[in-house]
Amino acid sequence: MPQDVIGWFHTIAAIIALLSGSILLLNSKGTISHKRIGKIYVISMFIVCISAFLIYRVHNAFGILHCFAIISTITLIMGMIPIYVRGFKNPILTHLAWMYWSVIGLYCAFAAEIFTRLPLILNIKNSYDIFYALVMISTGIVGLTGSRYFKKKKKVWEKEFSISG
Repeated sequence: MPQDVIGWFHTIAAIIALLSGSILLLNSKGTISHKRIGKIYVISMFIVCISAFLIYRVHNAFGILHCFAIISTITLIMGMIPIYVRGFKNPILTHLAWMYWSVIGLYCAFAAEIFTRLPLILNIKNSYDIFYALVMISTGIVGLTGSRYFKKKKKVWEKEFSISG
């Protein structure tokens, strides 16, 4: 029963993070709306990350999926530090880059969650080999797509937010 409650809490927070993160990627940066939606994203992502450490259904122990939760937590924190701590050469670009990858990491997790359900849907006997192959494939596809988009967006952000001189 507790795993079910935690799982639902995790899923609802993840959906909120997916929606708010997508809005943040698509809309203008630095606006009041961006800041408000950004707070929703950060809070929901922290809930996702914390609740991920309480879910042990796959291996009944700490596993690689928990390592991804550590990476997500670090990425989220690194995205917020430049906004609140002085001393960064270009805090806005640093913030944008880390937060972008936080959202892409969430997309990777979402894609992996969907892909790992395919054996059940297709009535294929599932195993850890298939599970992790699907995790790697889905994460690779989303990560590569995100990387290509990031290169384009980074140039735009550098023009818009770089500190000259």
